[in-house]
Amino acid sequence: MLVSISEMLGRAKAEGYGIPAISAANEMTLRACIEAAEKAESPVIILTGYYQTDAVNYYNRIVEDFAHMASVPVTAMWDHSSNFKESMRGIRAGFCSIMVDRSSLPYAENAAQVKEMVRIAHAVDVGVEAELGHVGTGMNYAVDGFSALTVPDEAVRFIKETEADCLAVAIGTAHGVYKGEPILRFDLLKELADKVPVPLVLHGGSGTGDENISKACRMGIAKVNVANELMRACYDALQADGMEGNNIYKFWPVMEKGYKAKCAHLFEVCGCAGKAWRAHQCLTATSRVAFKKEA
Repeated sequence: MLVSISEMLGRAKAEGYGIPAISAANEMTLRACIEAAEKAESPVIILTGYYQTDAVNYYNRIVEDFAHMASVPVTAMWDHSSNFKESMRGIRAGFCSIMVDRSSLPYAENAAQVKEMVRIAHAVDVGVEAELGHVGTGMNYAVDGFSALTVPDEAVRFIKETEADCLAVAIGTAHGVYKGEPILRFDLLKELADKVPVPLVLHGGSGTGDENISKACRMGIAKVNVANELMRACYDALQADGMEGNNIYKFWPVMEKGYKAKCAHLFEVCGCAGKAWRAHQCLTATSRVAFKKEA
């Protein structure tokens, strides 16, 4: 069933668990993560960005179809839209929510642009995730992992000003492969969880470590973005199975097996396995148009 990001993360925040936002950009990965979620009886977030597919309008229709048929709650987010055009692409394609990433801008510009996108998105029932502080890259972790961390009082002000539905925070994680050991600021996370009224999001889940992720979810992180580890799981499965000779015909099934196994592991680590619930389907951009025509 297709649900809103607010409902999904609101439950996670209230009940003290996290939900992996799983990078999926084609039918194979989409099918694998939903099947893994159904087996684990877990809610799941489908994460797709402009950097993954150009056919966003077509792809989101596939996401909607799979979500409506799923026996567990599914929601979809258009990830890391860094400008007005990319944010509008996600809304126009019909995603349940968009990540409006203006975190590299000064506070005032970030807040102003997010506020405007929230006004537009909420008018058509689309949720918005924003980011305050800035989650950098793992390859530059010596700098990015310790700079531009989220300031709790600024985060409270930011949510009040923008009315964003959830907030990605910088507490020591980074995107991509880490060069060095990730060190999470759990003291900072506790303060953010105590003060910020909306669900918190952790970017850079790959390579952060099961123990760190599990602890972060118990302390207030409701959504964990994962991409690199999923692709690595596909590669590792191919390496382990061997693609010599006619084994190459098993290429796609083996990739899917590796991807699905990693998804299952993430549901356990984040604490959302067994947390699925029955819910009413939410109206998407496509179904809202159809509903209006029928009415």
